[in-house]
Amino acid sequence: MKLRRLSTRENGFERKLAAITRYEAAQDPGVQKAVRAILADVRKRGDAAVRAYTKKFDGVLPRELPLGKQDIPREQAEALRVAHDRIKAFHERQLQESWQFTEADGTRLGQQVTPLARVGLYVPGGKAAYPSSVLMNAVPAKVAGVGEIVMVSPNPNPLVLAAAALAGVDRVIGIGGAQAIAALAYGTKSIARVDKIVGPGNAYVAEAKRQVFGEVGIDMVAGPSEILVIADGSAPADWVAMDLFSQAEHDESAQAILLSPDEKYLGQVESAVAKLLPEMPRRKVIAASLKNRGALILTRDLEEACAVANRIAPEHLELAVQDPEKLVSRLKSVGAIFLGQWSSEALGDYCAGPNHVLPTAGTARFSSPLGVYDFQKRTSVIAVSRAGAQALGKIAAVLADGEGLPAHQRAAELRMK
Repeated sequence: MKLRRLSTRENGFERKLAAITRYEAAQDPGVQKAVRAILADVRKRGDAAVRAYTKKFDGVLPRELPLGKQDIPREQAEALRVAHDRIKAFHERQLQESWQFTEADGTRLGQQVTPLARVGLYVPGGKAAYPSSVLMNAVPAKVAGVGEIVMVSPNPNPLVLAAAALAGVDRVIGIGGAQAIAALAYGTKSIARVDKIVGPGNAYVAEAKRQVFGEVGIDMVAGPSEILVIADGSAPADWVAMDLFSQAEHDESAQAILLSPDEKYLGQVESAVAKLLPEMPRRKVIAASLKNRGALILTRDLEEACAVANRIAPEHLELAVQDPEKLVSRLKSVGAIFLGQWSSEALGDYCAGPNHVLPTAGTARFSSPLGVYDFQKRTSVIAVSRAGAQALGKIAAVLADGEGLPAHQRAAELRMK
């Protein structure tokens, strides 16, 4: 197939780039209305509403699912174990601890770090069940010390249940959709209210998370998956083509872009795409994704490629170049960077160790991958000494007077007497 070709030298490049990279998650009014009604009903009727919607949409009743040993092939069990251990080892390095310091006058200041008490993990059911997502969401929560992890899923398969047991999930409840999000956010007689909801889902789940935000925390409202490759022509074209496929196969709105200063190499990758695409079981999805939001972009050099990448702020970025270390510091707005031709993005999705829950739709400009810190709270601790109150009281009183807040001013001054 022919891929969209762009060049940073052409007129209107910025406009053309924006047209394919901007993703506006426009809200479907019908979805919004339906979700709003479900949330309100669950908030009012609790378990009765959850049962009714689960029966209506999934054809079953809510049920508690076992977390014992699952009957899965030994090879899958071993792969889960290795992935779990690598993800845990990485995230243990993110653990933040409480700290404090004492000033000369005896005033003590610090920060107390505590884990969230209860977290809800949403996992899609059926063919869209991802055990890797269970590990990526539950493991950092467990490392953070979260007291209880409640997983909801309409129809988890044995591999997902095995991942949940391995990651330390405490409960698995067979419910899905907006009603599951509502139950976690508001609480029912059988499901305790959680502090935060994480995990992917369909349009109704995403909209439900959006609407309950504020009642509870959420990880993010994710857009379609994205990959951007910066290449100098040193990596085999087939490898780069397949890496582009690895994200394009997620859905028709996914994005796959290649940046290179080597025009001949762009042609080689395009030829590899044409050769390999017919072999792919999900070729229709890949083809639609590449047509809708894919591109081969010719840049002046690798430095300009990095500048373009920063403007796009992609979820995943591969540096398929001979000297990736030279470029990595230039990349400021990326969810995850994969250095060198051996660092396939697919390895990051499953078992490298860093989290695969990453900012999409340009949000890497201001947000970060999911991590242990997302399951910890930070509380300021202030212990002012008698001497400290004299010095700080003067400053606070002056500022409070300037802001026209006399009670603040007097509260500070009373401690100066």
